[in-house]
Amino acid sequence: MRIIVSDTSCLIDLRKASLLEGFLKLPYEIVIPDTLFEEELLKFSETEKRMLLDGGMKVLELPGEGVLRAQAMASSFPALSLHDCFAFALAERHPGCILLTADGSLRSTAKSHGIEVHGVLWAIDEMGKAASVTTGEIHRALELFASDPSIYRFPSRELRAFIKRYGSGN
Repeated sequence: MRIIVSDTSCLIDLRKASLLEGFLKLPYEIVIPDTLFEEELLKFSETEKRMLLDGGMKVLELPGEGVLRAQAMASSFPALSLHDCFAFALAERHPGCILLTADGSLRSTAKSHGIEVHGVLWAIDEMGKAASVTTGEIHRALELFASDPSIYRFPSRELRAFIKRYGSGN
């Protein structure tokens, strides 16, 4: 089973769109660095965090050399936060994994290091293919993303194409 290393930005967007449970049903092993789970999911309630864990998400600790790698990355790539670097280092430790992030700097850095990178729209498409959520749920989520000014991570052309593809949700 392939591994998805998730940063927090995608989890926050999936939570906002009520798609976390569908995401956890995907045929992937979903992991997150412990520091991100503990320090970045501040608006997630304990119940929501428990739902992530009960749904199969694994919270992984980076060994010492992984922490050193994350710190070195943070020094070398100042556009990345230390938390971004923890996600990168965890992805790097799992060859063939997918890094799920909305952060542009993290995406480009990971790609330049040969790590496969995707974002929320890819995850939504995977949920559609796996039928872990309904087409209506996907359409409602996409409409929410299109109308929410606090979400700026989605390329408008791609988002419009997704809304058209998933139609009226029927």
